[in-house]
Amino acid sequence: MIAIIDYGMGNLRSVQKGFEKVGFEAVVTSDPKVVLEAERIVLPGVGAFPDCMRNLEHGGFVEPILKVIREGRPFLGICLGLQLLFTESEEFGIHKGLDVIPGRVVRFPEGMTEEEEELKVPHMGWNQLSFKLRPPAFSGIPDGTNFYFVHSYYVRPDDSSVIATTTRYGIDFCSSVWKDNIVATQFHPEKSQEKGLAILQNFGAMK
Repeated sequence: MIAIIDYGMGNLRSVQKGFEKVGFEAVVTSDPKVVLEAERIVLPGVGAFPDCMRNLEHGGFVEPILKVIREGRPFLGICLGLQLLFTESEEFGIHKGLDVIPGRVVRFPEGMTEEEEELKVPHMGWNQLSFKLRPPAFSGIPDGTNFYFVHSYYVRPDDSSVIATTTRYGIDFCSSVWKDNIVATQFHPEKSQEKGLAILQNFGAMK
């Protein structure tokens, strides 16, 4: 069973429907006990980093998340669910994250350009992945595949060896990470059509 953590941030039904489309049972839960019993865990999220951390703490999810990660169960972070794994974020001040992956969440710099055209923040729409590592969840995804993004902040890991993919948007930024049993994406697999569903299917099959 796949548990999708509901801490009051984001449209979790779309993630659940994505798993159902590829043949996996997934439950949306606000109960930390269900997370502790699940075989695989998904941490999605949209919104502001400090609000999300506060909701995780108030919902009693922090220790269960850290426990299932320590135990080696497959863990998927999506969008803000990637950022929350890091040490801290500079969104609306400096705020502590789960500190599972050392590093920081930072905002895209102002005045970015591409081919002399000014780029807007948030970064929103389809963009390509460039592979550095290929976690099992990305099996069969060709280099250069487009996925759907919407974000103003990106992760900067202290250890570059956890970077699975980068994406170009004014700068080359880390668009996904892979560390042991954790795979986490800045993009939205559930909004990325066929290739996004392939990632959900691969994750659902992970041991």
